[in-house]
Amino acid sequence: MGHSWQFALTAVFLEGLIFIILTFLNIREKIIDAIPLGIKHAISAGIGLFIAFIGFQNAGVIVKNDNVMVGLGQMGSPSVLLCFAGVIVTGILLARNVKGALLIGIFLVTLAGIPFGLTELPQGGLFSMPPSVESIAFKFEFHNILTIDMLIVLFTFLFVDMFDTLGTLVGVASKANMLDEKGKQPRAKQALFADAIGTALGAMLGTSTVTTYVESASGVAEGGQTGLTSFTTAMLFIVALFFSPLFLMVPAAATAPALILVGSFMLSPILKIDFNDLTEAIPAFFTIIMMPLTYSIVEGIVFGMLSYVLLKAFTGKVKQVSLVMWVLFLFFLLKFLV
Repeated sequence: MGHSWQFALTAVFLEGLIFIILTFLNIREKIIDAIPLGIKHAISAGIGLFIAFIGFQNAGVIVKNDNVMVGLGQMGSPSVLLCFAGVIVTGILLARNVKGALLIGIFLVTLAGIPFGLTELPQGGLFSMPPSVESIAFKFEFHNILTIDMLIVLFTFLFVDMFDTLGTLVGVASKANMLDEKGKQPRAKQALFADAIGTALGAMLGTSTVTTYVESASGVAEGGQTGLTSFTTAMLFIVALFFSPLFLMVPAAATAPALILVGSFMLSPILKIDFNDLTEAIPAFFTIIMMPLTYSIVEGIVFGMLSYVLLKAFTGKVKQVSLVMWVLFLFFLLKFLV
């Protein structure tokens, strides 16, 4: 739209403040509770396919194709061969219940990538001081708050981040077996507050939306079940700031096997979906398939929710559709039509 990055950061900051208010009023939590259990399990499976797709792309196994959307890359390239070697080795370690299997796999592929030129060794040593954030911190354009463009950008950010966060939270929680028998997630409000506050603080420090990431699934896959997992990750990221040359040398081919394998782990909640009931199965299918095809968690949720409401409404099961679901249905329709 031709606006500055300061304009974008202002929108992200405002988004974070709105999220804090919505979380305090339990609106975001009510949306999570309104999502049908079958779609919640489908979100987990869809995220699994999505991150596996990203892993295959990062390694060059899947590339853009002139004839179709995607196609196979060069199967004999070092990146692809190391990716598959990493999948096999890490898979063996996982099957043998070796702790830290994903990390070991990344380390081994990084080492193997050195003679192939995929792993670039740092030139100036392994230690470096983090760069200053002085030039990007607290750079807001508050004089543009009341403009139409700001309203458009803010609405777009709100929509994408709202359902991206909810989808990731629900999907990872489903995989971690943290949903109760009614599909509700305990302490969801606390998690959403962390996300909202992170968004606002991130914008203050000069970065794009700090939100819930699908890579959290790797922590769950390794057995992480509590906030201590996230806290430990945060502390390690602080340490990593001072050793960025060491971590930046890790090639995409080394992290791709972890994404692919974690993607496979995320598929397990699909077994909990009632495929005998087509009004449950079809929305779940749309949710799962549209995430990797559209490259968006949000679009998968949108297609799943729209099809759920329509199928229930026209098969005599309209009572199974809550008021919040009807509101979301109209909201999603508005997104497509405007």
